[in-house]
Amino acid sequence: MENDQETVEVEKIRTSEDGSEPYNVIIIGAGAAGVGVAISLMHAGVEDFLLVDREEIGASFAAWPEETRFITPSFPSNSIGMLDLNSIAIGVSPAFNMRVEHPTGKQYAEHLQGLAAYFELPVCERMEIKSIEKNDEVFKLKTGSVTLQSKNVIWAAGEYQYPSLNIFEGSELCRHTSTVPKYGDLEGDDFLIIGGYESGIDAAYHLAKSNKQVRVFDINNPWGEESSDPSVALSTYSFERITDTMFEENVELFSETMISSVTFEDGTYEVTTQDGQVFKSKVQPLLASGFEGSHKFVSHLFEEREDKFLSLTERDESTIVPGMYLCGPSVRHDGHIFCFIYKYRQRFGIVAQAIAESLDIPTDEFIAAYKGWGMYLDDLSCCGQECLTC
Repeated sequence: MENDQETVEVEKIRTSEDGSEPYNVIIIGAGAAGVGVAISLMHAGVEDFLLVDREEIGASFAAWPEETRFITPSFPSNSIGMLDLNSIAIGVSPAFNMRVEHPTGKQYAEHLQGLAAYFELPVCERMEIKSIEKNDEVFKLKTGSVTLQSKNVIWAAGEYQYPSLNIFEGSELCRHTSTVPKYGDLEGDDFLIIGGYESGIDAAYHLAKSNKQVRVFDINNPWGEESSDPSVALSTYSFERITDTMFEENVELFSETMISSVTFEDGTYEVTTQDGQVFKSKVQPLLASGFEGSHKFVSHLFEEREDKFLSLTERDESTIVPGMYLCGPSVRHDGHIFCFIYKYRQRFGIVAQAIAESLDIPTDEFIAAYKGWGMYLDDLSCCGQECLTC
């Protein structure tokens, strides 16, 4: 155990060592997905659950670069029955609480901590789950010192702490954007950014505002995609930044450009594209390659899809291990990507309903309330549709 606070928290929980009954649910990960689905469980009438995180509530958000903000705007629209895009609980608006339209990561982490305190969620921080196995209808979750038991497990550990790094030869020579505390503190004047989606454009924008020269490379053409889905194309927030005068003056965008290697010799980095172009800089290239996600740690409890994501039932449950659920940005159904808060929060109610019904708890009122707030998406046939007018 690392400190006294962890000791106190561990003493509060039930373990297999003390012969206690298993929890009804253990949620792993206290980010937006974990806190959100915990609140949904409470609303569904599920009791005796535990929320566990290896760090602190909202730790991934708190680790964002200082300048990075939510691309989805917050708006206090609860009075007209429309939920704030960045809310994870019905009737709650981060914009109303924080008075900020595009919160920083640290601001949102504080919002999550406030929600956990308000709803009095049973949270155990600084406890890392080392392994999960299911024996005799009960899950065994081993930490460094104790074993927890539960009838159901929800994996909500997220993505940000697991960046995608091994992409091409020499990618280890680059610095992933998730490790940058503040773009304004980066030294150098000539930056090469590999990856042109949200994090890449975010980095380019802040560097350009500091009058740095930036070149951005992407295998696709995210700034040219004609789609309203920010899982596929850039968000309007990023498109607006691209039109900023300093961005236009300082940033050069290279679409459909695959990087084959990065080398470092005599103080110079060389980025080579698949078609043989070479770009040089004295500054360490930034890797904006996205995230592998944490779902790889529980892949033994799920079947895998062809795209390496986890195969789920209509209730976001494992198809091979009953009682094992997935929440958050790694959720996939067919070609639907639930990688933003306003997308994956729509599945909280599905999971909460499934668990509540397994415990013989009536859910009709719960479902009606969540549907009324747009927090219950059970018909995926309506996803992905757009109406474009000229």
